Amino acid sequence: MKFCLAGNPNSGKTTLFNALTGSTAHVGNWPGVTVDKREGSYKKLPEKVHIVDLPGIYSLSPYTPEEVVSRNFILDEKPDVIINIVDATNLERNLYLSTQLLETDVPMVIALNMMDAVEKNGDVVDKDKIEKTFGVPVVEISALKGKNINQLMKVAYDVSQKPRKGSSVIESSSLLKSLFQKTLTLYGEESCQNKVFHAVKMLEADELEVQLYPQIATITAELKKEIDAKSFDDDFGAVVADARYCFLSQHVQSAVKKAKRQEVSKSDKADRVLTHRIWGIPLFLLIMFGIFHFTFAEDFLFLNGIFGLEITNPGWINFFTGMGYEGMLEEALETGEAVVLGGIPSLGVWLQSWMGWLTGSIIDLFAGWLESAPAWLSGLICDGLLSGLDAIFSFLPQILLLFLFLSILEDSGYMARAAFIMDRAFRKFGLSGKAFMPLLMCFGCGVPGVMATKTLENEKERRMTMMIAPFFSCGAKLPIWLAFAGVMFAGQFGDLVVFSVYLIGIVVAIIAAIILKFTVLKGATPPFIMELPSYHLPQFRNLMAHLWEKLKHFIIKAGTIITASIVVIWFLSNFGFTFWNGMVEDIELSILGQIGNVIKYIFYPLGFAQGPDGWKFVVASITGLLAKEDVVATMEVLAGGAGLEAMIGGLSVAGAYSFMLFNLLAVPCMAMVAAVYGEMGSGKRTWGAIGFWVLTAYVVSMVVYWSVSYWWIGLILIVAVIAALTVLYLRNKKKRKAVAV
Repeated sequence: MKFCLAGNPNSGKTTLFNALTGSTAHVGNWPGVTVDKREGSYKKLPEKVHIVDLPGIYSLSPYTPEEVVSRNFILDEKPDVIINIVDATNLERNLYLSTQLLETDVPMVIALNMMDAVEKNGDVVDKDKIEKTFGVPVVEISALKGKNINQLMKVAYDVSQKPRKGSSVIESSSLLKSLFQKTLTLYGEESCQNKVFHAVKMLEADELEVQLYPQIATITAELKKEIDAKSFDDDFGAVVADARYCFLSQHVQSAVKKAKRQEVSKSDKADRVLTHRIWGIPLFLLIMFGIFHFTFAEDFLFLNGIFGLEITNPGWINFFTGMGYEGMLEEALETGEAVVLGGIPSLGVWLQSWMGWLTGSIIDLFAGWLESAPAWLSGLICDGLLSGLDAIFSFLPQILLLFLFLSILEDSGYMARAAFIMDRAFRKFGLSGKAFMPLLMCFGCGVPGVMATKTLENEKERRMTMMIAPFFSCGAKLPIWLAFAGVMFAGQFGDLVVFSVYLIGIVVAIIAAIILKFTVLKGATPPFIMELPSYHLPQFRNLMAHLWEKLKHFIIKAGTIITASIVVIWFLSNFGFTFWNGMVEDIELSILGQIGNVIKYIFYPLGFAQGPDGWKFVVASITGLLAKEDVVATMEVLAGGAGLEAMIGGLSVAGAYSFMLFNLLAVPCMAMVAAVYGEMGSGKRTWGAIGFWVLTAYVVSMVVYWSVSYWWIGLILIVAVIAALTVLYLRNKKKRKAVAV
C-alpha cells in the first residue's frame, strides 16, 4: 500500500514522517527535478505501508516545482490515501490546501496536528464539525509528541479500503456553481479520473490543464463570458480562490473557539526582542558566535584569557587534551618550560582531542603490524590512507556538533525569524529574505542550497543566490578552518578564527551581490512574505535523524571520493615520472612536486604559495576542486614526517588567511558545479559562475594577504571599495529617478 503525506510548510509534516518511518526513511530526488523525495515504511498495520512525504506546498497550482511534483504524484501515482497534515493553530490557512485535495478521487484523512499547542493555548477545535464539513475523517494528533499517530494510521488504513469521488467547495459559490457544473459535464466525455479536480483547474485557467485539454479550454473560455467577474479583473483563478476562502471563513471559524488572551504570547514576547529592527541582526550574530565558541574555543570559560588561570595537573591535562600530555611534556623538556594548559577547552575541542587520540592510536596499531612490510605498502596505508582519513575524521565531532546547533535553531523556529530579520539587509543588495534559507543551507552543504533556489520565483534572484552560494562555508570546508585554527595564534583563538572566516565569507557575498545587482543582474527586488511558526522545543528524534543523515553522507564520501583521492595523491607525491625506478626520497622530485613547483608562481601574489612548502598548499587547493575534504587530506599526505601543524605553522597569519579564503571562495566542488549547471540550465552561465568564483577568490585572497602584511595597503583598498560601491549606488539611484520622471 502507498500513503502520501501532504501539507503546508511548517505544518509538522516531516516530524510526522520521521515518527512513522524511523530508521526506514531515506531521501532521494524526484525524477527529472532536484526536489527532495522522502520515503519510508510503516509496519504496524495488517499490510506494510510505503509512505511518501510530499514537499511542503500551499496549493496544487503549478507555481513551483514542489507543487508540480505533489500534483503529479497524486494524479499519476494514485496513492491509496492522502494524509493531509494541518496545523491546528492556523486552521483557515492550512485548510485551503485541503479544499484542493478534496477535489481528487483519492481517499483522504485530515490530521489536525499540534493539538498539544491548541490545548496549551486554551483553544477548542470542534473536530466533528470539520469532519462533517469536509466529508472525510479527522484525527487529532501531536506529531512532535507522538500522540495518536498510530490511531491516525488505522483510520487511514480503513479509509483506503473504500473508493471515493472528488468534491469541490466551490459548488457552494452562487457565482461559480453553474459554470462549474457545465465544465464538469465537458469532462464526462473524457476517459480521465479526478474529473472534479480537472474541472476546477480549468476554471482557474491552470496552465497545465489548458495544455492537456485545449478543446475544453476553448469552450470554457466562452462559458466564462457569461459570468460577471469584473470585480476580480476577470481573473477566474482569483474568483476560485475567493470562493475557497469564503467557504472556509463560513465553516471553519465557527469550529474554533479561541480562548480570551489578555497577555501577549511567549512567542510574541520573544519576537519583540529577537526580530527587533535594531537589535535583531546583532543578536543573530551573537547567537552564532556563541555556537562557534562552544564548538571551537580552546579557553571556553576564559579562565586564562581573563583571569590568567592555567591547568598544570598532568591528569587533568591528559583528560582535557585527549591524552596529549606526553607530547606537551616532550615539547616542554626541550624548551625548559613547565607543562601548562591555558584554560578548559570547549566541548567541541575536547571531543576533537579524544577523536584525534583514537585515530592516532589506530594509525600506531597499523604501523606496528606493518613494521616488516615493504616500504611502499606501509607508506600507502599509514602515511597515505590512514593519515589522510585521520585528518578528516578527527574533526568529525566538531562538524556534527555545529550541525546539531544549527538544527536546533532551525527546528525551534528561530531560523525563520533569522530569514525575516535578514530580509531588511538582503533587500539592500538585491535579494529578499526568502534567499536566506537556501544560503543558510549552504552552511551544511552547497548542493541542497543551490537546489533550494527553485523556491525563488524571480529568475534574477535565483541566479544571484547561486552566484554567491559558495561564499557561505559548507561543512566540507570546516576541517580546513579547524586545522588552521589549531595552529594560528598558538591555537588560543580557534573560535574567533573560524567565526571570522564564516563572517568574511558573508561580507564578501554581500559585496558581490551589490556588484552583481548594479551590473549584470539588474532588476527590482521581489517582495518577501513568510509565516513565522511558533517557537517550540526541538524533538530529540528529529535532531538525531538529521545528524545521522549528515554522518552517513560524510562516511559514504570518505569511503569513496576521499579515499580514492588520498591513494592517488600518495602515489603522485611518492613517485616521479619514471615511477618504475621506485619511490623518490625527496617529495619535490615526485610528480606532484614537479607540477606544483611550476604552477605555484600563479599563486605567488596570494602569499601562501611562497616558501619551501608553497607548492604543497597550491596542490591542496587544486585537489579541493573535486571535494573540499581533500584539502586537509592532501596537506596531511604532503606534510610527511614533519606533520601538518609544522607545515601550517610555516605560513604567516596573512598567508594562512589568504589560503583559507581562497578555498572558501573558489569553486566549491564538482557536485555543486553540477547542481548549478542543472539549475541554470546553461553551460555559458555555469562557466560564467565558475569564472566569477575563481576571480573573486583570487582577488579577495590577494587583497587580504597584502592588507594584513601592510596595513596602509588595506586602508587604501577599503577606501577604494567603499568609493566604488558609492559610485555604483549613486549612478543606479540617478537612473531610477530618470525612469520615474
